[in-house]
Amino acid sequence: MTEVFLIRARWIVPVEPAAAVLEDHVVAVSDGRVEALLPATEAALRFPGCRTIELAEHALIPGLVNAHTHAAMSLLRGLADDLPLMRWLQEHIWPAEMRHASPQFVHDGTLLACAEMLRGGVTCFNDMYYFPEAALDAARVAGMRAVLGMIVIEFPTAYASDPDDYLHKGLALRDRYADSPLVSFCLAPHAPYTVSDATFRKVAKLAAELELPVHVHVHETDEEVERSVAEHGVRPLERLRRLGLLGPDLIAVHAVHLSPDEIGLLATHGASVAHCPSSNLKLASGLAPVAQLARAGVNVALGTDGAASNNRLDMFQEMRTAAMLAKAVAHDAQAMPARAALRAATLAGAQALGIGSRTGSIVPGKAADLTAVRLSGVELSPCYDPVSHLVYAAGREHVTHVWVGGQLRVADGVLQGIDLTGLDSRCKLWQNILASSFAVRRASDK
Repeated sequence: MTEVFLIRARWIVPVEPAAAVLEDHVVAVSDGRVEALLPATEAALRFPGCRTIELAEHALIPGLVNAHTHAAMSLLRGLADDLPLMRWLQEHIWPAEMRHASPQFVHDGTLLACAEMLRGGVTCFNDMYYFPEAALDAARVAGMRAVLGMIVIEFPTAYASDPDDYLHKGLALRDRYADSPLVSFCLAPHAPYTVSDATFRKVAKLAAELELPVHVHVHETDEEVERSVAEHGVRPLERLRRLGLLGPDLIAVHAVHLSPDEIGLLATHGASVAHCPSSNLKLASGLAPVAQLARAGVNVALGTDGAASNNRLDMFQEMRTAAMLAKAVAHDAQAMPARAALRAATLAGAQALGIGSRTGSIVPGKAADLTAVRLSGVELSPCYDPVSHLVYAAGREHVTHVWVGGQLRVADGVLQGIDLTGLDSRCKLWQNILASSFAVRRASDK
């Protein structure tokens, strides 16, 4: 018989319904799912004698959903900082990846990222990187929910030789793990400037046939938009529309440089945006029109991007930065309220990834992907509004417990049931290899 256990928290913020903050309530978990959400007095009658986890100073929220990252790039954290996007990519990141990306690199970098994300309350991440099978293995070791991007790019890498090879390998992996409860997939053409029209058409056809999300960087920089106009005669989003990619399955990553008409296009077609405010700021890509997107009805999710361009996989940082930037850009203090920021970091991400029926909110029947945040101590006292505190005052250091599918992955801030044996030594080895390569490249640039 499956054990039912109870989590009793000072506050429960289910995200659905949007305004709900439930005091002295209990989440009942059975077989990895939310069995019930009910007042503590009713829980005592319905589930007598059940093991209860008491969280008297905590807010219990849905597990955070990182809607866009490149997890393996944790091994490149801080390697080439303070550079604009295209210089950063072309002169440093792509050469490092061409030389060193391998299944072991991806496994180690992704496992490092999973450990960081779990300790920060993230239960699900959407990944775009080479060797997705190695990333999948790492996510399984960590016990995290993962959406694996079947990456497609025109140029050859150690992973694949051409676009057809990328797609073939990605689809074969999807077929092998179609029944895995914590794994799902999306198509991940890298960006309009690295993917041809012919490849985009193949992606659109597969997305329609297989009902998969399409995860693509788009309108990230002015340079990208100008290049598209010069090479294709239209801006990137219009090009995607003409190629059949603009629809409810599209996840437009970054979407910084948008006209009012383009915001309307995203809204009309039901597309989602994965907003990565810290990465956009660090790479000086620009300020996304989040308030306008929200007013138009576009589903706005949050992502960290990779640790090489952030440099933290910290969704609390993304919530706070997104909310504050939206206000500053719109000159409106109500542009992205705390509840909207929390939704963007949870349910909006799950919906963008096509898994909103499984995770993203604390609703009976959904997976018990849960994060407990202690809202006490001198830096968090007093607390008038727990949702406001979650976004504007708390940080990942206040996360104490994390469950993924009902399995405890963090307890009192300590990772549970995850074998990280040897990871620290391997990371130091990768650091030495990459630092040596980076030093050689910098010397050759002089």
